Amino acid sequence: MDFLTSQLLSLPSISPDDHGCQELLRQALQPLGFTTRQLNFGDVKNFWAKFGNKSKTLLFVGHTDVVPTGPIEQWKYPPFTPTIDDGKLYARGAADMKVAIACMAEACRRFIKEYPDPNFNIAFLITSCEEANTEDGTEKAIQILIDQEHEKIDWCIVGEPSSNLLLGDQIKVGRRGSLHGELVIHGKQGHIAYPQLAQNPIHLVAPFLKELTAIVWDSGTEYFEPTSFQISNIHSGTGTTNVIPGDLELIFNFRYSPATNAQTLQNSVEDLLKKHDLQYAIAWNHTAKPFQSSLGALHSALQKSIKDITGILTTASTTGGTSDARFIAPYGIETIECGFPNGTIHQVNEYVDVDDIQKLTLVYYCAMVNLLTNAQAQFCG
Repeated sequence: MDFLTSQLLSLPSISPDDHGCQELLRQALQPLGFTTRQLNFGDVKNFWAKFGNKSKTLLFVGHTDVVPTGPIEQWKYPPFTPTIDDGKLYARGAADMKVAIACMAEACRRFIKEYPDPNFNIAFLITSCEEANTEDGTEKAIQILIDQEHEKIDWCIVGEPSSNLLLGDQIKVGRRGSLHGELVIHGKQGHIAYPQLAQNPIHLVAPFLKELTAIVWDSGTEYFEPTSFQISNIHSGTGTTNVIPGDLELIFNFRYSPATNAQTLQNSVEDLLKKHDLQYAIAWNHTAKPFQSSLGALHSALQKSIKDITGILTTASTTGGTSDARFIAPYGIETIECGFPNGTIHQVNEYVDVDDIQKLTLVYYCAMVNLLTNAQAQFCG
């Protein structure tokens, strides 16, 4: 475990508190020749670094914040004391995604040592607030960099844990859209022994939910799974056994493919509510549109580097949750998520395999070598 990895994992940078992580990254990158600065908004810190002055740029994107640890007593080791046991490195943020940031920095160190004057620039954009999903993070920083300062970015590697079972078995070339709904069904409170004098919203909503959950929204596309609907919370009742509740609160989410759109989904839900003659209030929150990156030079470079380092022919995927890639790709930048397996992210006892750390570093390094127009390395490993 190198110094940067150990130090990053030791800092309790629960979103949006960077807790000094970006300063550690500055100390690692400045000696390599990167210019660095902060793009901070409110309590969110955004770190920008750039090496070179060429016409093309490869951007590494990531986040230093982590989710809360959950029950400390359920961890095998303290979550902010990185510990290696049986070939695994345990810590909050190990997979998502502090170790990937350290791999990026080490890959850049090796690359610049071997190729001190490459024909493209290398840049970093790191935020302290990806997990909390705020507009003051990558979304605002990239807008300033591109729209106001006219930075030209051609390729972007996002270090999110994109792999499934084995390092490199998947890379993410897009993500589904995300539409949240908060629904309140209004009934009439009353005594449970006199149901004729009340309207039970739990009973009222049941036929609506049966029909809603049976809908096939679309068939997906070549790279996108079909749109899915899931209920995450239902709450009703007063906590007593003899009262029919007056309201029912329901929270749900659509992860939707490009075969539909948010407005169509909203209209379908509200039309169904009216069909069932329900009294309701609904609030929508559209947090992400679906996107798919182009597959060009970066895809080829990563595909080759993953094959050389792991022996795996990677699969292009759009599964999973949202990520900051959704703020990069719409600018026409080839954007690919490439990182560790995601099996333990946000869980107690989050870990990465120690062997994968060196492999991911080499995947990033070799991808940069493969992007060189003179392709100086036939095999990079």
